[in-house]
Amino acid sequence: MITVFPVTDSADLDAAYAIRRRVFVEEQNVSAEDEYDEFETTSQHFLARVDGVPAGTARWRRTSNGVKMERFAVLSAFRGAGVGKALVRTVLDAVFSQLPEPIESIYLHAQLTAMPLYAGFGFLPIGPQFDECGIMHAKMILPASAYPKQ
Repeated sequence: MITVFPVTDSADLDAAYAIRRRVFVEEQNVSAEDEYDEFETTSQHFLARVDGVPAGTARWRRTSNGVKMERFAVLSAFRGAGVGKALVRTVLDAVFSQLPEPIESIYLHAQLTAMPLYAGFGFLPIGPQFDECGIMHAKMILPASAYPKQ
């Protein structure tokens, strides 16, 4: 069973950071300095568990351009089991429930291999692809027509 919930204590935040370290720093060779940033304390973090075992993480934060969803990571043993979908759905639900005023934009920087996951929720690529930490990405936005009726 997959459960996804907002991180509210240091133990769950440590589990989220451990997942990001494994996926981004160890597997994808992103430097730890690039992975952990000044937005750690101002972002809402999420942790996904599969049968109680930490399996994935994500976060969202407000920016000058709207809401940015980011740092989606799923441990290799749990990929293809729906953890990524559960994370995207839960983060979107949280954004819409916590921000009742009109949201100017919801966007993310998707690794090219993850674009189909986000496209399944209605995200559309905009602009050219770009390198971020040695990995090709595309900016994707969620059109306002995909937002729940307010």
